[in-house]
Amino acid sequence: MHRITVVGGGFAGLTAAITAAEAGAKVTVYEAHHTLGGRARTAEGPYRTNEGPHALYNGGPHWIWLKQRDLIGPLAPIPPLEAARLRLRHHGVLRRTPPFALLKLLRPSVRQAPVDTDFLSWATGIAGEEGARAAANYSAVALFHHDPGALSAAFVQERLRRATKLPPEAHYPRGGWASVIDRMAARAWNLGVRIETLARVDTLPTDTPVVVATSLPAARRLLGDDSLTWPGGRTVLLDLALRTRRGDAFAVSDLDAPGWIERFTAQDRTLAPAGEQLLQGQIPIGPGEVRADGLARAEELLDLAFEGWRERVTWRREAVADGRTGAVDLPGSSWRDRPSVDRGDGVYLAGDQVAAPGVLSEVSFNSAVTAVSLILGRTALDLKHA
Repeated sequence: MHRITVVGGGFAGLTAAITAAEAGAKVTVYEAHHTLGGRARTAEGPYRTNEGPHALYNGGPHWIWLKQRDLIGPLAPIPPLEAARLRLRHHGVLRRTPPFALLKLLRPSVRQAPVDTDFLSWATGIAGEEGARAAANYSAVALFHHDPGALSAAFVQERLRRATKLPPEAHYPRGGWASVIDRMAARAWNLGVRIETLARVDTLPTDTPVVVATSLPAARRLLGDDSLTWPGGRTVLLDLALRTRRGDAFAVSDLDAPGWIERFTAQDRTLAPAGEQLLQGQIPIGPGEVRADGLARAEELLDLAFEGWRERVTWRREAVADGRTGAVDLPGSSWRDRPSVDRGDGVYLAGDQVAAPGVLSEVSFNSAVTAVSLILGRTALDLKHA
């Protein structure tokens, strides 16, 4: 029987643990925090917040894998009336529909974007500069980057298409992401996985293969490998609870600059006390900007889409997510160029900044399954459908 150690009890770590245990391995998971989940944790208390706006996309293999194991659980669908309240800021005013130039980039006939060209240059040739900038900024909902137009055209195009697909790919587990994590943890326990919380690992074991399913900076420190770097986004996160008012927007996307604010109680009333609604926003900021810059832009969106919000605030929390928003690929690079899963000497990486395809949490899933497949000598496809 294979013995495998997993460092990190987030989505990637639990995926690796379940996949390995289902294949007959004996698995131990070490998590430094007192609860599992990593960035997929949901806060306890009256306001059930995730770390920034979270959604589970159904277009990738992780959705099938989770659904086959009944790990997704109840979903909170967006009522049609609420979905109609999506608003877009363009030229400083709110719109109900995107500019026509942006729609040009979403036509099925548009060719696959190149890897080695920045998105703004490529998209300008199709939709003009204004349409290209609007599309780049809209894609920030799945990018968390202050300048999406400067990234690889192929990278941004994939996220733009996924974020605008109809019917929407984004789904919301009722109760927040912690509900999915709890079900994954329960399945891992039932499969015999040993899970140790408050167990920080400073030295890797040498008697078992190890899947390091932490953030890339944490993996870099643990492995002492300075090559484990990849650019990511830097984002101001804003959580607000407001007294309920009819007519508030469901979500507002900034097409003038990257930014997104969503009212999550529109689909899931369990996230806040009765009579209150929970908003979560993410505003990417550049290297020379500070939290106050992002908050100022967030409040501009709130002023437009949530009338009288300042007088309705019952709770507020702010944070900066630095390097915790997943990988972004610059022109000339793709997911294949990120730090490889197989680090040699029985050490493997899993997470959202390593060499695996997909969007958002799909990268963590695919890298975790790949790591286990390399350890066990089975194909990733076999393990996904085991």
